[in-house]
Amino acid sequence: MFRNKKQEQRHITSFQIIILGFLSIVIVGTILLMLPFATREGKGASFIDALFTATSAVCVTGLVVHDTATYWSVFGQGVILLLIQIGGMGIVTVAVAMASISGRKIGLMQRSTMQEAISAHHIGGIVRLTKFILKTTVIIEFVGAVFLMPVFYKEFGPVKGMWYSLFHSISAFCNAGFDLIGVKEQFSSLTSYSSGTMLNITVIALIVIGGIGFLTWEDIKNNKWHFKKYRMQSKVILSVSVILIIFPAIYFFFGEFNNLPLKDRIWCSLFQAVTPRTAGFNTADLTVLSQTGQMLIIMLMLIGGSPGSTAGGMKTTTIAVLFSTACSVFRKEEYTHFFNRRIPEGTVKNAATIFLMYIVLFVGGGMVISRVENLPILVSLFETASAIGTVGLTLGITPSLGLVSHLILICLMFFGRVGGLTLIFATMNSRAKNGAKYPQEKITVG
Repeated sequence: MFRNKKQEQRHITSFQIIILGFLSIVIVGTILLMLPFATREGKGASFIDALFTATSAVCVTGLVVHDTATYWSVFGQGVILLLIQIGGMGIVTVAVAMASISGRKIGLMQRSTMQEAISAHHIGGIVRLTKFILKTTVIIEFVGAVFLMPVFYKEFGPVKGMWYSLFHSISAFCNAGFDLIGVKEQFSSLTSYSSGTMLNITVIALIVIGGIGFLTWEDIKNNKWHFKKYRMQSKVILSVSVILIIFPAIYFFFGEFNNLPLKDRIWCSLFQAVTPRTAGFNTADLTVLSQTGQMLIIMLMLIGGSPGSTAGGMKTTTIAVLFSTACSVFRKEEYTHFFNRRIPEGTVKNAATIFLMYIVLFVGGGMVISRVENLPILVSLFETASAIGTVGLTLGITPSLGLVSHLILICLMFFGRVGGLTLIFATMNSRAKNGAKYPQEKITVG
């Protein structure tokens, strides 16, 4: 009996495998980026700069301490792109896909880990879903690169144009936000293409497609336009995603970009409404936005994308559950529900826990950075929201921050990518339930 307990304690859980997988890739990426030929100067990056960049790439964030185009060599950029691809699809997804392609048998443990990694509801059909994710990713990124090719071919020629098209297609679909446009102006992101119709449409589409999640796309593939047949989760994700694009875009159109021509105003408003939900690109100078506009972006960054997607953040479903719970309280209803489906109490508790964790870490990290760096609190909060939401947008302070601030951002990026509950479940031992309950006593809230 004692031996069995010991064996159970040594058993590695799915959550621990996910965390160890991300850590392993970050470490390998850090080592590769420290190699002399990873930088244009041939000296290699320092440990902290390589660690920051590798973490940002694997966690598909996009915050950088050096301009990607001018500091890193083609090898270094290739390493970053590979880290983005692995991080976007998920470590476990890539591992299971490789095992499946090589003909190896996928065991129950691998299937269980895969289920946790992509937030799937059932373990059945998980290998088939992995193949669907792999195929969908390759097709969408290839199509995105094809549509971007005319834009970059015109400016950079055939070879460089192909590389730029592929790099930005993968970066956009994986919601990473890394770019190579620093050859024009360092840290400029996509601001020089703010009025480009083809680039705006393609990048926005890639961000949205990557951000709504593979399970939602499987629903769309199986049920086409029959919205009523979709899973309740897919309905919530699509509904919330539309709301979080339309209303911010309306605000930006009327409240921030009044001085732009109509075409530029439309594209800038739409792009800035889409990109904060963890993409990290920008086509407008975010430092000239009002504090209201910057605060709206912070809120969007914290919300992020959807479960089982390439995006980070608290997730659209988390906010939807909390909002619906509040509405249920207002209406004095016993349960939270969507589309005539009741939400389990455990889901509501998880949503509240995730929300609290994000807010505490986001505010706490911002306060520390503000104090250490002597920066305005809003600027610091913008940075921590971008890190924990794995977004990559910045008001320009990232490269100039000190060691302590960089370490805080690294931890927030990692937390935002693997998920708060995953970290907690991986570090805490689950205790067996004995059925006993404490006596109940009321406490007044609100």
